[in-house]
Amino acid sequence: MEQEEGQTAVDNIVTQFNTYEDFLDSQITTVDLYYLEDEVLARQLVELGYRGTGEVVKREDFEARKAAIEIARLAERTQKKTLTSVGKDLQDNFLKALAVREEDNRNGKVSSVIFIRDRNSHGQEVSGYIDYAHRLKTEDFEVYFDGKRRLLPKPTDLSFYNWECHIAVWNSTPNYQVIAGNPQGLLFKYKRDRKILNVDPKARPGDNSTRIPIQTEMYIQAVIFDHISRRKI
Repeated sequence: MEQEEGQTAVDNIVTQFNTYEDFLDSQITTVDLYYLEDEVLARQLVELGYRGTGEVVKREDFEARKAAIEIARLAERTQKKTLTSVGKDLQDNFLKALAVREEDNRNGKVSSVIFIRDRNSHGQEVSGYIDYAHRLKTEDFEVYFDGKRRLLPKPTDLSFYNWECHIAVWNSTPNYQVIAGNPQGLLFKYKRDRKILNVDPKARPGDNSTRIPIQTEMYIQAVIFDHISRRKI
């Protein structure tokens, strides 16, 4: 408990003062300067704990915490910049569902597979399964969250089917291995923990996985499968 209180005190000091010298100066009184007649000496005495009106903080502790706080601040700012859904006025449930999952899919805490069935720009009905984390890494989702384009399955996704042309394609991704031609239907094996994701709506999705239908006005049908890996990232 005392250690935690001491750390909190250091953090408060670090955030209050820009430099260690500023902190030392705050501990020096006019009486100290009158008798010592030397600002540098007064600072040294505060640093050693012989003078001062408050907490004794070592220079290395101050600078280490200052650096750590700055690193954390920059990391938070970078993370916010990489989340393309931040600050967007999302109206449809589908885009809201993607936004909620964006950060966890980017950092690997969750791996989501998105099923979409709708019509493409040619009016053809298409459907497919999308590895959300993989697509986040390979394209800019700003256009989707801004509503400039709609997310649709591609022939390069986990699976793609054009109902009019009868074209069926499936591809493994860095996250999933596609298991086709199985009696249970299409299966995806998550490569990190080797767990099977079953996308059959009549079957259980598998260990550590959930199936969530999305009520949306953007598509004929949309379902999101979330898989949580128990292995460390």
